[in-house]
Amino acid sequence: MKSYLLLTIAIFYGIALHAQDSLKCSFWHPDPPHYKAKQAIDAESLFPMFFTGGYHAAVGFRYDKFRVRVSVINGGHYNAEPAGLKNQKDDFKRFYKTSPGIFLGYNIWKNLELYTFLEMHTFAIEQKSTGIRQDIRSNDFGGGISYQFFFGKYIYLQPGLHLYLRGDKTRDFNGVQYTIPNADVAPVIRIGFRLWEKQ
Repeated sequence: MKSYLLLTIAIFYGIALHAQDSLKCSFWHPDPPHYKAKQAIDAESLFPMFFTGGYHAAVGFRYDKFRVRVSVINGGHYNAEPAGLKNQKDDFKRFYKTSPGIFLGYNIWKNLELYTFLEMHTFAIEQKSTGIRQDIRSNDFGGGISYQFFFGKYIYLQPGLHLYLRGDKTRDFNGVQYTIPNADVAPVIRIGFRLWEKQ
C-alpha cells in the first residue's frame, strides 16, 4: 500500500512539474524566449513582392543584440512612387529592379529591432503618358524599426516602418523632368524562418 502511495505521489509530482514547465514554455511563449538568443540565423522575405511579380530574399545573423542582414529585392510591377515625399506620382511610376542591400540592427527591447541600412537600388522610371522608361541608380540609406512576432519555434512575421533617404537624381523625358524624391516612407512586412539559434 505504501509503495502505491509513493508511486501515486511521484506521478502526481511529475504531472505538476510538467504542467509548470508547460506554463513557462508554450507555443506562444517559448522558454527561453527567442530574444535571449546569443546567436541566431534567420532567412526572411518581404513576401508582398511575390504578389507583384517580383521577389525579395534576405539572410540575417544575430550576435547578442546586434544583427546583420543582407538582402536582394526586385519589385516586379510594384509602384514605389506613392511612398515618396514630394513625389510625381500623377505623371510617373517607379519600379524596383534587382537591387542588393545591407542592414545593421540592434535589439532594443525583446524582439523590437532598430536598424540602419544601405540599399543600392536601381529604379525603372516610367512616364505614364508615353510608357517610356529610364533607369536611375541610387544608393539609398536610412533607418527602420520592426518587431519579430514568433509563431512557435521557427516562423515569424516582422512588420516595420522604413525611411529611405537619397540624393538628387533627375531624368529628362522629352522635355519633362523627373526628379526622384529625396525620401520615401514605407511600411514593410516580412515573413521569416529561424534557421538556427544558440542560447
